[in-house]
Amino acid sequence: MQFSTVLGQEHLKNHLTQSVDNGRIPHAQLFVGPEGSGTLSMAIAYAQYILCGNKNSENTGGNESCNLKFQNFGHPDLHFAFPVATTEKIKKHPVSSHFMEEWRQLLKEQPYGNLFDWYRILGIENKQGQIGVDEALNIVKALSLKSYEGGYKIMLIWMAEKMNTSAANKLLKLIEEPPAKTVFILIAEDEAQIINTIRSRCQVLHFPPLAEAVIIEALQKNYQLDEATATKIAHQSNGNYNKACDLVYQDSEDLQFEEWFVFWIRSAFKAKGNKTAIHDLISWSEQIAKTGRETQKQFLQFCLDFFRQALLMNYNADALVFMEPKTKNFKLENFAPFIHEGNIMDISNELEDAIYHIERNGNSKIILTDLSIKLTRLLHKKAS
Repeated sequence: MQFSTVLGQEHLKNHLTQSVDNGRIPHAQLFVGPEGSGTLSMAIAYAQYILCGNKNSENTGGNESCNLKFQNFGHPDLHFAFPVATTEKIKKHPVSSHFMEEWRQLLKEQPYGNLFDWYRILGIENKQGQIGVDEALNIVKALSLKSYEGGYKIMLIWMAEKMNTSAANKLLKLIEEPPAKTVFILIAEDEAQIINTIRSRCQVLHFPPLAEAVIIEALQKNYQLDEATATKIAHQSNGNYNKACDLVYQDSEDLQFEEWFVFWIRSAFKAKGNKTAIHDLISWSEQIAKTGRETQKQFLQFCLDFFRQALLMNYNADALVFMEPKTKNFKLENFAPFIHEGNIMDISNELEDAIYHIERNGNSKIILTDLSIKLTRLLHKKAS
């Protein structure tokens, strides 16, 4: 993967290439950045720069046969680990090596894709993937072998926060003292979810969201959009190139999430003293509970963002408002006055608690019904 295909992040590209040129490659690095910021693309381009001995910012000039292997992400000294779960094909002990065909499909089609996109390719939207102890054993085994081309071996672990405690403990010693010329690159969106013993052994690089101008330029180049359309989509994407691509294709899960959210909010408003609306909320909870846990968690995160956007609009911080609801007769400016300092913290805490309990396999229907009833009270709370 060429550095030129990685959007923006020029200061990080310079830092990484200079560290290689100066012979100062940390043995364990953690790339932390929000969805759509390019952490995975950058990690692969960086791995290519190391393994192929490239010497310029275009990631060329080194071993040409090595560079060719990266076109299909098939270099034998580049190893991948990522969250997986059992599928129709793999009934037990799933590990990344079972899903390399699907993984290469994601890298070719959606290099800025998120965890939800990955689960959709695997067909496991109803499950929660993880990097488990079987994966850790595979990593130890792969890195105990000599490198195929006699140089570096690189282990790239995507969504490292999905590594469970058993796997993390199994890898702890290897990450701290890896074999010679072995590099770990961990990629995460939420640094806090990685256990401290792993995090403390890595050099951390933080990726900011992409600048609006960078996304506009990429949309114009890759999708032949006019400047006005590209600007509007870039603003709505809020620094997330994956979301920008979804908006181009009108394929964003946010469109479905918005429909659920608006129905939920309207029912919650009507529920005060209205028994029929309570039945609507219970039916809504049952509908959402039928989706997968990853979908539920992502939807609740979308709700958090929506409430925060409403708060920003209520306090006239319009420059920070990027959401543009598409639901008929629903305007963010009409909803915003109901979200204020008197209820935003309680709403946020309830949503975060719901995400926590769903992640830990609580009964989704009960969690969402409880959340809905609490929301009816919080939306009618007056500003202090």
